[in-house]
Amino acid sequence: MEPGFMDMSIKILIGFFLLFMITRLLGKTTIRHLTPFDFVSAIVLSELLGNGIFETNVSIFYIIYVVLLWGFLMIIMEKYLLKHRSMRGLLEGKPSIIIRNGKIDREQLKQNRMNINQLLSSLRQSETFSLREVAYAILETNGSVSILKKNKYQKVTLDDLNLPPSPTYLCTTLITDGEMIEANLKELGFNKDWLTQQLIAHGYTRVEDVLYADWIYDDGIYIVPYQSKQA
Repeated sequence: MEPGFMDMSIKILIGFFLLFMITRLLGKTTIRHLTPFDFVSAIVLSELLGNGIFETNVSIFYIIYVVLLWGFLMIIMEKYLLKHRSMRGLLEGKPSIIIRNGKIDREQLKQNRMNINQLLSSLRQSETFSLREVAYAILETNGSVSILKKNKYQKVTLDDLNLPPSPTYLCTTLITDGEMIEANLKELGFNKDWLTQQLIAHGYTRVEDVLYADWIYDDGIYIVPYQSKQA
């Protein structure tokens, strides 16, 4: 038997305000820093509410009870984690240092199922357009990346230095995961021979030996090899 519009509307309204109340009780920090535990809890809670809305044999009171009970358990767990630090790593995970002293930790990338393109995207969202700028990068438990830039790339205003403004150039990726990006080379006006010469000048004979490489007009080429040693 299909649920009636009135019954379904009442359940949706009640569920909406219950979820809003639970979200407010959990606090802004939980919303902003969504951990794996919070993510799973939110999915289960939405499934409980969704199933209750479309099941005619489930009364409104059961929906209220289930949502409130699950929300209560989430709040209790949040309070417990605040008091017991030893359990936080188990349920929330721990931050991972994916770039250390300017070097990419490929093992940490593998453990966190993160590739170079995802790393570059996260850096760009933090206004960092080249790996050469990064001293340390930490993958937080909510999936965001925190960045500490090298000293030479940390922000200093031109007014502080009494210098005139200079042109700003966008970093262009040339190699990712051992594969040359020909479209980017062509856009820069370069070709494969030019790239090969650049690699040889830095001690690399094959594109396959390079994990990542980019180019900036005022700073040249930057290369990250597959080995732990950086160029």
